[in-house]
Amino acid sequence: MNQFEQVTVVKKANVYFDGKVTSRTVVFADGTKKTLGIMLPGQYEFGTDVTEIMEILAGDLSVQLPGSDQWISIEGTGEFTVPANAKFKLDIRKVTDYCCSYL
Repeated sequence: MNQFEQVTVVKKANVYFDGKVTSRTVVFADGTKKTLGIMLPGQYEFGTDVTEIMEILAGDLSVQLPGSDQWISIEGTGEFTVPANAKFKLDIRKVTDYCCSYL
């Protein structure tokens, strides 16, 4: 899906890590939410409240998922899922464009 139709966009940005990660929340008619954002190069650790699907639209990064010692590299596009109530690490090597879906 290249675009979302009939949604509400929250104007206030979500800003993390001194502005190195930002996103905007998109709310769908059924109440589900996604965020669209940009991550600048750096290393970050995030926590989840619900299961999240991270769709990488463009970028160069590695992700370390919960319970794993291995890093998964994504160049260009890709996707990964993080379970609820977990932490995951990101090593962003190039500006990364993403869409996060909350389940």
